[in-house]
Amino acid sequence: MSEEILINVTPQETRVAVMEQGVVQELQIERNTSLGLVGNIYRGEVCRVLPGMQSAFVEIGLQRAAFLHVADILECSVPEHEKTIQEVLHEGQPLIVQVIKEPIGTKGARLTTQISIAGRFLVYLPQQQHIGVSQRIEDEAEREFLRERLIKLLPADHEGGYIIRTMSETATDEELLADIDYLQKVWSNIQAASHNAAPRTLVFQDLSLPMRILRDVVNEDTGRILIDSRETYQKALDFAEHYVGEAVRKLEHYQADRPLFDMFNVEHEINKAMSRKVELKSGGYLIFDQTEALTTVDVNTGGFVSGRSLSDTIFKTNLEAAQCIARQLRVRNLGGIIIIDFIDMDEASQQQAVLDELKRGVAKDRARVGINGFSALGLVEMTRKRTRESLAHILCEPCPCCKGRGAMKTAQTVCYEIFRELLRHAKQFSAKEFRVLASQKVIDLLLDEESQSLANLSDFIGKPISLQVESQYSQESYDIVLM
Repeated sequence: MSEEILINVTPQETRVAVMEQGVVQELQIERNTSLGLVGNIYRGEVCRVLPGMQSAFVEIGLQRAAFLHVADILECSVPEHEKTIQEVLHEGQPLIVQVIKEPIGTKGARLTTQISIAGRFLVYLPQQQHIGVSQRIEDEAEREFLRERLIKLLPADHEGGYIIRTMSETATDEELLADIDYLQKVWSNIQAASHNAAPRTLVFQDLSLPMRILRDVVNEDTGRILIDSRETYQKALDFAEHYVGEAVRKLEHYQADRPLFDMFNVEHEINKAMSRKVELKSGGYLIFDQTEALTTVDVNTGGFVSGRSLSDTIFKTNLEAAQCIARQLRVRNLGGIIIIDFIDMDEASQQQAVLDELKRGVAKDRARVGINGFSALGLVEMTRKRTRESLAHILCEPCPCCKGRGAMKTAQTVCYEIFRELLRHAKQFSAKEFRVLASQKVIDLLLDEESQSLANLSDFIGKPISLQVESQYSQESYDIVLM
């Protein structure tokens, strides 16, 4: 039972932690006010074509117009039909598009007209005839076997192409046929909905986070899936019975008094992921600096001096750092260009050993990772595909006191922490009333947008909750007083 999946559900957000050997390896957070967009299909409207950039902006009903590049337009990407963007798009043109990258920072979502629909074992490409295989399956004989196997299962007059996912290696023919049938039905529903949809509207929404986890993450190494919401557990059970049969016996409804993320030390790991500094067990440490352009990681020996020599100390620190960096990239969901400044090593064999350790660490990463090795300056250059906001960008906002040089938790994040703390106090202590002391911004949010959630929580714990502004408190500071 090496892998466990923890799903914590509240009315405001869903949080998922993937654990290996009791250690957090991956975190995903989805809030009801900002659900993930990747995979969603919209009937968009072209608002601006930029011939010089061979791209266009498309309105799909979001706060910012989304971005569509010529390489992501089906009519322009087929070699025998290569066209410029102004030949196929014009302002005001309706267009069926799919989100392939979340809005990040000041950038809008990225779109494609090449629709793909993910299933458990296959990805359906309704506008193409190509049968492809996931790049994660590297053995050429296995790739050819899976391709031939799928072709035999498909009817001779089938429409559309498929990409075979890694999960298919252990799937039965019946499971593959069921996946094909499911994907065909989804595409039929999308076609029907798109005909009647108004411009700038959602046509198809991808599964919720817990269901996506069942579809994309659960595998034979998964020991159990703990869900602390009865409603979500029941929905997950129904979904698993129809689409992910092997997950049914792994699903468990967590009902203990202690909060799920507290029990498995995930809350502590989330707080650590907000820090620039990460301590290594040996006494060394890492410094993470995230900017819009790239992320840098600096490795330091700190107080570690137990090697036989300075060279040995440096080598051992770098090896441990390589393992830790691979995990932190997943936990923090850092993407784009990543530059790692390992401590200088004189021997090429040591550099190669550290690179090998880093590659082993990222081997299980679901995001596509590329490692370019050591540069002439002794830095490791790597990339990690970025499709959604990093953990820090979800949980934090630029601090007004430092003009954006640092970050602080949003008032919404603090409100949700207060809700969890109130639940924790209600289970541990007997009080007539709970009083929340917090900053003006947090109290205002509790009285306005989160007032219904606060009232529901008060009814749930059966105790009144009062609020008090403390002008000296920072936005992240709060106290709960038992009355």
